[in-house]
Amino acid sequence: MKIANAQFWVHDQDEALAFYVGKLGWEVRSDVTMPEWTFRWLVVGPVSQPDVGLVLMPVPGPPLLDDADSAKMGEFVARGAGGTLFLETDDCQAAYDELSARGVVFNDPPTAQAYGVDTSFRDPSGNNVRLTEIREFVPAAPTSTP
Repeated sequence: MKIANAQFWVHDQDEALAFYVGKLGWEVRSDVTMPEWTFRWLVVGPVSQPDVGLVLMPVPGPPLLDDADSAKMGEFVARGAGGTLFLETDDCQAAYDELSARGVVFNDPPTAQAYGVDTSFRDPSGNNVRLTEIREFVPAAPTSTP
């Protein structure tokens, strides 16, 4: 077995698509609309990792969830309670600079941690994304800026 896809709930699939493809530079893996089900299967992924995708799934409504529960779920996603995507990079500062120039708004600057250099941002729906440059783990390493 292997992981093929992971999934984020999103408020707007087109907005999410524009973010992941336009700002992060990922590619579309699948974009299939099934009108008879009122369903769109939308998968994106990093160009350098063709065997893994991120499904951008709309926050469900009826019949899966009633309107009130759908609204609550949308609020939870907006607060970042939908999970976290962990990305690795060889150079956190360079990735931060490049993505910032493309319009990604970060929560914090790249910061040295015991395990490497780390920063984070959210997608337009509120999903958490962490970007980490893994370094040799040093338990007593200071947590100052690189």
